[in-house]
Amino acid sequence: MKSTKIAALLSAGLLLAGLTACSSSTDASGGTSAPAAKAESNWPQKGKTVDLIVAYAPGGSVDTAARVVAPALEKELGVNVQVTNKPGAGGQIGYTALANSKPDGYTIGAVSAPSVVVTPLDPSRGATFTRESFLPLARQVFDPQVIAVKSDSKFKDLKSLIDYAKAHPGELSATTTGIQTGEHFAMTAVEDVTGAKFNLVAFSEGAASAMAAFLGGHVDIYVGNVSDIVDSGSDNLRVIGVMGEERSPSLPDAHTFKEEGYDVDEGTARGYVAPAGVPDDVAKKLEDAMGKVIQDPAVVDQLAKLGLPTAYLDSADYAEYWTQQETRYKKYLPQMMADAK
Repeated sequence: MKSTKIAALLSAGLLLAGLTACSSSTDASGGTSAPAAKAESNWPQKGKTVDLIVAYAPGGSVDTAARVVAPALEKELGVNVQVTNKPGAGGQIGYTALANSKPDGYTIGAVSAPSVVVTPLDPSRGATFTRESFLPLARQVFDPQVIAVKSDSKFKDLKSLIDYAKAHPGELSATTTGIQTGEHFAMTAVEDVTGAKFNLVAFSEGAASAMAAFLGGHVDIYVGNVSDIVDSGSDNLRVIGVMGEERSPSLPDAHTFKEEGYDVDEGTARGYVAPAGVPDDVAKKLEDAMGKVIQDPAVVDQLAKLGLPTAYLDSADYAEYWTQQETRYKKYLPQMMADAK
């Protein structure tokens, strides 16, 4: 009798299991549907918000570009996109928050190199994230570094300035916004390629502070991005060298370093990433959406007016570019760390 009851219970259990399995794998038409574990295919869900973390304070170039992208991305995805600023430690606070976010597609980040590339390479920074913590989605902007002098400077072109800095090492002062920043890497590359030597002065408060010191005559040379020059609106400076492959549309009369015979190609690369581990189908939707938005003529035009030239790379090419950056920065990092001591 007891064995009969057990058999009945087992039979009922098997039947229930079969019905449950059937209900999760077939739809009303008799076809199969994705298991519940793959609900990511419904991403993004209506009513949800995509949090776009910017690891810098409002008003900077990374923040500005993200706020141009956000409304266009909202339209493309059909859900709200909220820009959240998490500044501090040269981007490290925001990058750490991004790396620790749930990889469900509802948190992405705007990143800027060299900071996002270099921070994990320097053990003294104590970063808890690595390159593998992020999934590159797309590069949006390459903002070349420039060298500028005052309008009444005795240096009329790049060659005369470089020749003087070689003959008088350390006499000319140049701005940076701190150790291991884009300007610091740019000037380290300039010194390596040309043999010139400059006195680098760090303004950790940012580009505006560096520009004020330069225009006030406290520093001989301004080093910064093309967008910084456009943003300054100053007529009291002259750009004598652009560290890009081609002349900047925002500064069409300024020669590139390469035109003057110096193989220097340095700038700030800005793009978008997600935390590693985002499901493949969600990642594909994010990558496709970012590609459409970044290349949207209205977005391109808005950024161009801000001196932020669009230089789109898709996910795969952006990842390869990241590798190239690591190689270049590793070359200069030991010397930069030694100089900082």
